[in-house]
Amino acid sequence: LFIGCFASRPSERFYVMNFFRKTVLFLVVLSIFAACGSFISQYVLGMNPCVLCILQRLCVLAVGLLAIVTAFSSQSSKFARSLSALLIATPAVYGAGVAAYQIWLQSLPPGTAPSCGAPWTFRLRDWPLFDWFEPIVRGFGNCAEPDYLFGVALPVWSILYFSFVVLLLLWAWLKTRKI
Repeated sequence: LFIGCFASRPSERFYVMNFFRKTVLFLVVLSIFAACGSFISQYVLGMNPCVLCILQRLCVLAVGLLAIVTAFSSQSSKFARSLSALLIATPAVYGAGVAAYQIWLQSLPPGTAPSCGAPWTFRLRDWPLFDWFEPIVRGFGNCAEPDYLFGVALPVWSILYFSFVVLLLLWAWLKTRKI
């Protein structure tokens, strides 16, 4: 039953708060699917992720983690919902920027793209507990060579995911900001 976003009774206030929480929980599920897709493409399909791909993966994981944290925090005030939306949107916007940069790199003529830098496994090998998180950051791919899934380059899929996250958060925030 749709009550509307201009609620004034306490039961309607609960609905609006619950709507925002359900939206954030949906983002948790979406992030889990996106992260699983990333790991399946690497470990099952044999695609070798580059440094920028791993940054996008970490942004997906950050979106999911922040969505879990904010889903179980209080969402009863406008400020709390605004802060939650901002926290979740921050890694999504950063991930979209990384994906856009990778698309630009892949559009350059062969041999003219700059290097992505050292692999994450090289950069982080001396960190504590490296053996635990090494499978997440493993990859030695070339950022300028595109990999495709269903005929679409992987950074484009990333931009679609991150854009959807930001737009969905904006929609849920706008729908619940009057209360």
